[in-house]
Amino acid sequence: MISLLNMMSRNWGLTRRLVCTALYNDGDSERKYLPQFFKFVVANPLSVRTKVRTVKENTFLEACIENHTKSNLHMDQVEFEPAPQWSATILKADEHSLERNSKTRDIFKPPVLIRAGGGIYNYLYQLKHASHESGHTRIDGSNILGKLQITWRTNLGESGRLQTQQILGTPVAHKDIDLRIVEVPAVVILERPFLLHLVLTSQTDKTVGPFEVFISERDSGEEKFVMVNGIQKLVLPPLESFGTTNFDMNMIATRLGVQRISGITIFDTKEKKAYDPLPDLEIFVDAV
Repeated sequence: MISLLNMMSRNWGLTRRLVCTALYNDGDSERKYLPQFFKFVVANPLSVRTKVRTVKENTFLEACIENHTKSNLHMDQVEFEPAPQWSATILKADEHSLERNSKTRDIFKPPVLIRAGGGIYNYLYQLKHASHESGHTRIDGSNILGKLQITWRTNLGESGRLQTQQILGTPVAHKDIDLRIVEVPAVVILERPFLLHLVLTSQTDKTVGPFEVFISERDSGEEKFVMVNGIQKLVLPPLESFGTTNFDMNMIATRLGVQRISGITIFDTKEKKAYDPLPDLEIFVDAV
């Protein structure tokens, strides 16, 4: 009689105990049982390595799956389950035109094969924050992206399943406010005023402000060819909890060609706190 304990656990790489019970006769017609205990380690059949990259407002998750067994693994499912504040899209390389037009391929899509003894396969997902898709700007401070659900079969049809722990992204630096440029004129004429449309949003449940908006001077001493036209500091009233206000900045360009709008800074006059300037924005300045 052989019994195997704790084999229903989904955790791999842990020490297990195998109990073997031997039945024997000692010569007195009395049956006796002699238990034997053996310890062994359940090896993980595959490993998952992840890497997270952020490019502007796009977050990319790369998952590298490596086969540690002596059998080929057919991946039935490698699905990323995003956290509630994220949506995920798997990115695939362009298929060959013959494969793309094949009716057979539409009916039967073979699973991904990861070969035995160290074979690997990479999956790439593009993640988008729910606030970017809905237009809602309230940001959750959590950096949890989600987890992977993986199922596979061996050549003999034996199945396996693995669920990863929560995958973490870049820590989110929570800001009380969010300042963005939402509209720039299609045509900017040299030495003619134009309006830059901006939106300021509170990302906290308390009242913040009032604020001042201005163009900061850089330490590099770089000359600016796009500047504020008129009053140099724009005063904005306080913002209520998660409130939003739209406003315009009157600008003027003094040189032709591609120019940069840089150094737009907002300052909380109550907290005496200046936030990081907005990223530079390039515009084209025409003569007519």
